[in-house]
Amino acid sequence: MKSPLAPPTRLLLGPGPSPIDPSVLDALSKPVLGHLDPEFITIMNETSERLRTVFRTRNPLTFPVSGTGSAGMETALDNLLEPGDRIVIGVNGVFGGRMADAAARAGAEVTTVEADWGDIIDPEELGKAVRSVKPRVVALVHAETSTGARSPVDLVRREIGPGPLLVVDSVTGLGGIPLEVDKWGIDVCFSGTQKCLSVPPGLAPITFSPRAAQAVADRKTPVQSWYLDVSMLRKYWEEGEGARAYHHTAPISMVYGLWEGLRLVLEEGLEERWARHQEVGEFAQQELTGMGFKLYARRGYRLPQLTSIRLPKGVNDNLRARLLTDFDIEIGGGLGAGAGKVWRIGLMGFGAKKENVIRLVQALRAII
Repeated sequence: MKSPLAPPTRLLLGPGPSPIDPSVLDALSKPVLGHLDPEFITIMNETSERLRTVFRTRNPLTFPVSGTGSAGMETALDNLLEPGDRIVIGVNGVFGGRMADAAARAGAEVTTVEADWGDIIDPEELGKAVRSVKPRVVALVHAETSTGARSPVDLVRREIGPGPLLVVDSVTGLGGIPLEVDKWGIDVCFSGTQKCLSVPPGLAPITFSPRAAQAVADRKTPVQSWYLDVSMLRKYWEEGEGARAYHHTAPISMVYGLWEGLRLVLEEGLEERWARHQEVGEFAQQELTGMGFKLYARRGYRLPQLTSIRLPKGVNDNLRARLLTDFDIEIGGGLGAGAGKVWRIGLMGFGAKKENVIRLVQALRAII
């Protein structure tokens, strides 16, 4: 049996996880406290406050769910939806489709507003669906990881009106592109740690507006998931009651990592971080199109932190394996409609650097 553990060092330029800052790795190795230790409660509270700043919200109920981004998705939908509730969901890629699936499993009546993969969800189409269906909830993906498209979430509330609760998936968006939870009228927004925050996968930051939190409190039926029931979780995260609010054992070391990752975001400055992602993403897209690749997502709505490219004639998807074995560079393949036809290149958080783009381009030139 081999000892100690010695995984290879890779340059992670796929759709996630992203490269991790050494100080985050160091934070993960700090001594473990008990999840009810007053010192750990303080760390939790500081983490929640930093998340409010990054989400651009004052919502008291803001915390990291113990699980990946998909756990954040189910926390949002399972808590807001009761059997028979109506929901309108924008679907323009894999993750919009997953929300539709999860909402149906929660017993909701699902209406989808669909767009071609690589295109955006049109806020006006959401508005039309809302006027027709009169849903309790509207949901869409801010940054569609499967295509590299950014939907204009900032325009959605104006189109759907004040009534429906608005749920936004910003797993790939948070910390990489502008996101204004309060200003845009978002009721629940969830994310993941492994993208632009550059923390290992394992936590799903989420925020509930007071209106959304009240909707959970006013439910007539129990939340279908005991583990993700916000009516119990909020006592631990929002109220900080310690032992009196015990629900489950928090992932101590992951919270340390998120605490440090958020410190780095705020030390850099949120607007400065958005600008860095934009600059590096545009540089990558210029370099890749110069090699003959075509950009997949709709012009004007392309994510800088997740670039999707169509493979030109003569370039086989199998070349991604050579990038990994010969150059220790990971990039992502296409999903769904883009499988075998699209590559997804992530330049997120600690990995959003021009030198990483140059290293990737040099490796691609060597194998193509």
